[in-house]
Amino acid sequence: MVPSTATTDAESGERMIATVGRAVAVLTALAESPRDLGTNELARLTGINASSVSRVLATLARDELVRRVPDNGRYRLGLRLVQLGNAALARVDVREVVRPHLLALTEATGETSTLSIPGEHTTMTVDYVQSPSSVRSVAEIGRPSVSHATATGKVFLAHGGRSPEGPLVPFTTRTVTDRRELTRQLTVVRARGWAEAVGEREEDLNAVAAPVLDSRGRLVAILGLQGPSARFDPAAMRAGAEELLGHTVTLSPRVAG
Repeated sequence: MVPSTATTDAESGERMIATVGRAVAVLTALAESPRDLGTNELARLTGINASSVSRVLATLARDELVRRVPDNGRYRLGLRLVQLGNAALARVDVREVVRPHLLALTEATGETSTLSIPGEHTTMTVDYVQSPSSVRSVAEIGRPSVSHATATGKVFLAHGGRSPEGPLVPFTTRTVTDRRELTRQLTVVRARGWAEAVGEREEDLNAVAAPVLDSRGRLVAILGLQGPSARFDPAAMRAGAEELLGHTVTLSPRVAG
């Protein structure tokens, strides 16, 4: 009796899945090892017989996913994986990566945390975690920053963002409208790694922000904290800035393109 096509296709699919599983096991073993590994070592670590490991290695080496070291015949991960990894990172939604950090920042400080993305002229809020306090600042997704009057905007300007044209518009009595003073503040932002805004866009709102940079020092994202000035005072702002810096250092290699 001739086996049905459905049965044959199912068996073929199962064999393919098993083959992929073996390849993943071999790659994982190589990734977790501090040194190059031979076929028998890989067979022992993965529980796959040596002949199957040998076939998997030959296929992976053909596509440069692993590389055979000529001097000792052992294997290590191939450079093709770097290309694949970079492609995967480029497609990761930065909000997905940053979200746990926003939650941690709000839990640590009690204030509203924000994630902003730089554009050509300014930055825009793309995610936030609201403060649990009854008296709190309200963030809004899609709200653009004011470059000279917000902590996020000052980070943007300090890291190559386009300076606003014309006079610097005052929003409160504290808004920086002198370009020389703004330039001085941006120098401080670059030196210490974070920016502040004290009642500069809204009278009773204070904020701090810090950059997330890629491996070339380019601005990828901005983390911020904001709160009512009565509670988010200078001491709380400095403590919040330290929290921000800890998270931006952790995030930079994860979102770097």
